[in-house]
Amino acid sequence: MARITRLGVLASLLLAVAEPFGEARTGKPEPHLRFLTASSQVEPSYDYVIVGAGTAGLTIADRLTADGNSTVLVIENGKIVDSPRINQVYSGMAAMGPTWSYQINSVPQVNLRNRTTAVIAGNLVGGSSAINAMMTVRGTSEDYDRWGNFFSNGSSWSWDGLLPYLKKALTFVPPEATVAQAVNISYDTSFWGNSSGVYVGWPSFQWPGLTTQIEAFQDIPGAEFPPDSGAGKAGVYWFPTFMDPRIVQRSYARTGHFDGINRTNHHVITESHVTKILLEDGTATGVTFRQGTGNSTTYTTVKANREVILSAGSIHSPQILQRSGVGPKKLLQSAGIDTVVDLPGVGQNFQDHPMMFMSIVLSNFTTHPSPSDMFGNRNFSDWAQTMWRTNKTGPYSMGIGNAAAWLGMPVIAPDAFEGIASKLEDQDHGAQLPPDTDPTVIAGYSAQMREMARSIRSSNTAFYNHVLSGAGSSGQLIDLHPLSRGTVNINTTDPFNKEPIVDYRSLSNPVDLDILVEFLRFTRRYFFETRLKELSPQQMQPPEYVQEPEDLAGFLQSNLSPSEFHPAGTCAMMPRELGGVVDETLKVYGVKNLRVVDASIIPTLPGANTCQTVYAIAEKAVDLIKADM
Repeated sequence: MARITRLGVLASLLLAVAEPFGEARTGKPEPHLRFLTASSQVEPSYDYVIVGAGTAGLTIADRLTADGNSTVLVIENGKIVDSPRINQVYSGMAAMGPTWSYQINSVPQVNLRNRTTAVIAGNLVGGSSAINAMMTVRGTSEDYDRWGNFFSNGSSWSWDGLLPYLKKALTFVPPEATVAQAVNISYDTSFWGNSSGVYVGWPSFQWPGLTTQIEAFQDIPGAEFPPDSGAGKAGVYWFPTFMDPRIVQRSYARTGHFDGINRTNHHVITESHVTKILLEDGTATGVTFRQGTGNSTTYTTVKANREVILSAGSIHSPQILQRSGVGPKKLLQSAGIDTVVDLPGVGQNFQDHPMMFMSIVLSNFTTHPSPSDMFGNRNFSDWAQTMWRTNKTGPYSMGIGNAAAWLGMPVIAPDAFEGIASKLEDQDHGAQLPPDTDPTVIAGYSAQMREMARSIRSSNTAFYNHVLSGAGSSGQLIDLHPLSRGTVNINTTDPFNKEPIVDYRSLSNPVDLDILVEFLRFTRRYFFETRLKELSPQQMQPPEYVQEPEDLAGFLQSNLSPSEFHPAGTCAMMPRELGGVVDETLKVYGVKNLRVVDASIIPTLPGANTCQTVYAIAEKAVDLIKADM
């Protein structure tokens, strides 16, 4: 039901924007002169072979080839795509969906009435940064400190250690002064960089109703208002959009780290599917990839003189490792694959941000213009189209939004958070995982849950996310730290030709339901017990009579989506004895010259959209790689 609602909203948005964007013409970038179209053009070897031309892969390739001293080949499964839907900022969702994503559905989710969900992962040059909602958000300091805590207190994987890379990854362009003043946008440029080809900026228009929604959080005890979305603090704040405000188009890995590059040491080949990594005596020496032409398939082997870097994303990086003989031995044996390294954590620890829609309408909301005027007020919509066509300003310069609440459990559930944390601590953590889970993976999960219990008691780990719309209604709610863990494993019946089996195992940890019920209760409190109560709120979904925890849980099981399209964790950066797949240098345990650099290495999700974090991981990885040159 939730999925139908999202697709329905997306269809409405696309129909609404078809007219103003139908006449848009964007200049096609200069052809990438080192772009290869056939396997015969590939050199026999390169210093670095990168699997995946996505958010991380393109960033690494650009940085490693900049000085001209290293040769790099990037192998991408998808195509180079030029489309106004990708460039379009308005709505933030024009490129999302099956067109440029892998065609994968999850297995039925037993705790969600056996519903399945589409697994969205970008299948084109630019990866998911080309099709995401462009929300530029980073986690709190505790989110990144938590990663290093799994190793030692002195780990460089921390807020202080990652902040320089968060800054290096992006060029921040402040909002226009008149817009910022009109809706009280606060920002602090000290948390941002200005030297990257990937831009984050702001629309030239904001809905005035956003100030009403933001100010209502002043009535919530404990709610903070950080000075900037990049400050590493939970609270209610404004955040920018992955857009280049000079041209009002999406800014992503392709525009920032691919277009315009013409280096003889930088090759990219597309429509090429990596089947496996070549391993010789415990060392990664290259990869094999295939290309299909008509009815024929060509297999090509390319050598890596220094390293193979796996950046295929959280769905496909574990698949490629498993197909190469690196993964859980029992799984590999069932697929007829020889085990090179028995690494039980590969494909485990799968996480994503669950989301749901709670509908509360403010009957006396009279602030205009509002988002509804784009559909229901012809004069306003005509004006908006004129502004866009004339100078690319106005409402059509907005993405999915630029304001939201990111709140900790003590704020949203002051009377319940301690009980929830204690319940999590007292759990048999192994019982929340599949019955045949390896003891090291159980140990890692238990370590994560101890950290999560501490985080539930902290106001600076955001669990609750409510995206504000500026309309007289509620927005989507996101669970930023799900406790359930899923799996992404090869299809043992045909591991080299079929997509992996994706199982979110949504709500497999029952404490997730306890937390989500508190989300519903808090959202009702926000509308009915703050200054918003003067606007006559009416609860539509779930119906107002649904109040008891077991009834709210039933609503969630029918309406929750297990994914906000932020897959992570399947090649976790954790100690090997805790089910880890890569170490702190992102090297795969038991294999030389092989690293994984993408969202799959994230051990626990940050309380934020993942794109900005992945850029920072890639920037840090470049320094780690160069340190070994």
